[in-house]
Amino acid sequence: MKILYINSLYAPDIRGGAELSLKLLVEGMQSRGVDVAVLSMVEDGGLRSSTVDGVRVYRAGLKNRYWPYGTAQPPAYQRLLWHVKDRENRDMAAYVQEVLEEEQPDLVSCHNLAGWSIAVWDEIHVRGIPIVQVLHDLYLLCPNSNMYKNDTACKGICMECRLLRLHHQRKSAQVDAVVGISQSILQRFIDENYFANATTQVIHNTRQIPNPGPARTRVEGSPLRLGYLGTLSKIKGIEWLIETVKQLDFPVHLRIAGKGKETYQAYLASISEGYPNIEFMGYTKPSELFPEIDVLVVPSLWEEPLGMVAIEALGHHVPVVANKAGGLKETVKEGINGLFCDADRPGSLAGALERLFTNPTDYNRLSAQARESVAAILDKDRMLDAYQQVLEATLTKDTIKPHR
Repeated sequence: MKILYINSLYAPDIRGGAELSLKLLVEGMQSRGVDVAVLSMVEDGGLRSSTVDGVRVYRAGLKNRYWPYGTAQPPAYQRLLWHVKDRENRDMAAYVQEVLEEEQPDLVSCHNLAGWSIAVWDEIHVRGIPIVQVLHDLYLLCPNSNMYKNDTACKGICMECRLLRLHHQRKSAQVDAVVGISQSILQRFIDENYFANATTQVIHNTRQIPNPGPARTRVEGSPLRLGYLGTLSKIKGIEWLIETVKQLDFPVHLRIAGKGKETYQAYLASISEGYPNIEFMGYTKPSELFPEIDVLVVPSLWEEPLGMVAIEALGHHVPVVANKAGGLKETVKEGINGLFCDADRPGSLAGALERLFTNPTDYNRLSAQARESVAAILDKDRMLDAYQQVLEATLTKDTIKPHR
């Protein structure tokens, strides 16, 4: 069996959880005897190939107005024009055609398609090659991939998104199988009548996290060490977290690990000025942050497809306080491994943090239960087995039990 994986980026160019999960998946399938190759993008140039940790990787120069993964923020009109071309970018489809001719895969597994566009489906489908689409974000519903606008999570698809996604629902019928990394994200597409001819499956992503040893404990009155890990952007709720910490009346220290657009990073630094208990760490490996914190806060204002960072924290015995939305509801369990807050009630975040500070017994119980609560998700073979079943069933046209 030969599989071609298509994603916007691939290692070592890792910008988020999708790239980490894809590398683990690709290398895992190769270790099981599957012939794999990857097609991803780079900022400019033509098509080139290399080997990354034993995997054949093709990289195609993006043919659009700018590289969307830079630190600068293009003006609004440029962003709109970028998205207009990204509806169906035939220039990028030419790369797909070239790699399909070279590799002759039995099946193509599509992941994040920002930059590639749904034009890749046409190139694959016309050759009679089965397509598996893995949903890591909301790109196929929303050009911004997050359904978040005017500082509010969208309840439905706005007119602008409908225009920029005019043909996506119809063309999704070309997909043979669809995998959601959570039930939450899969359901969003089912509700919009996408993937009419596809079998459906939920497969949670995983991480390889060695057991870090005994769970941590807190004693009454000790400062509460908070952590944030991820992209620094408004949609991630980082401002909500900073403003909450500034108002707390008990000893707390917040470590913020991650990077964002330069102008936004400067703004966050300005609103944190004068608060030495708020520390910006820049890019930091999870394994370096988690031993230094008691609680991970995931205050995302949009519906995170899964919230892998929460799973990573729990795997390190770190309880999580999270906004109750999206895929986070499938991993964070109230009173078992963490607590929920509600973005519609901003004071709820302070309440959750205060509860953990004032009740060390409750905290110690959550910490003791954290890793076990995600033990199944951390099982790499569980994920690989599930994907292998999807691939084999799609190739043989067997029916996978739907998870609707």
